[in-house]
Amino acid sequence: MFRPADRERIRSELLALAQADTRLSGGALTGSAAAGTEDLWSDIDLAFGVSNPAEIPQVLSSWTSRMYQQYEALHHVDVHAGAWIYRVFLLASTLQVDLAFAPAEEFGARTPTFRLVFGHAAERPHVTPPTAESLIGYAWLYALHARSSIARERLWQAEYMVSGMRDYVLALACLRLGLPTKEGRGMDRLPRELTEPLEEALVRRIDAAELSRALGAVSERLIVEMRAVDGRLSDRLEPAVRELMEVQ
Repeated sequence: MFRPADRERIRSELLALAQADTRLSGGALTGSAAAGTEDLWSDIDLAFGVSNPAEIPQVLSSWTSRMYQQYEALHHVDVHAGAWIYRVFLLASTLQVDLAFAPAEEFGARTPTFRLVFGHAAERPHVTPPTAESLIGYAWLYALHARSSIARERLWQAEYMVSGMRDYVLALACLRLGLPTKEGRGMDRLPRELTEPLEEALVRRIDAAELSRALGAVSERLIVEMRAVDGRLSDRLEPAVRELMEVQ
């Protein structure tokens, strides 16, 4: 397990190396370090602008080699978001290091957790949260597939769908209360009276009766959240959602 002191040392070294890299137009702290909410388990999140977009593959390659040779990276995975590439490394110490690269004209604050350390950043609109309507849409879509999976006796697929539906209902509650919706980041800040009923939506064993019970529980909570955020849409959807609770 890495120590916070190790994390701070590696982050400082990476920022110094980035500032000396003439291909980079700017560098920023992102994530919990930028927000002042770091704890024992926080990872390293850094973002960099690349002056010449054509050099991004070369920049990625050289920085990847550095992470493996100097910092004992074991593996990495890429996450793409528009022109941004997030290369996420797992170090031998289990420290996660996220290095994001974007063309200079795209490099800027897309969320409040962005703090410029050197160079310059472009003015960029913040990423908007999902709409309540889209979260509701994904929830009923997962409910449809949960029902058909149970009926077809595809029970592990059904569990996947019920769990996914529950996550969308929780995200809908987060959106309503102004909490982060992405990757479960706001769920633990929801009041107990909202999360406790959803414990009934946890699948306790893989059989059709249990999956049907959990689907019913999460469907009831979807109806509650729909009523809270969009009464007119809820009036249209509630009869269909209740029908989905009845697995044939």
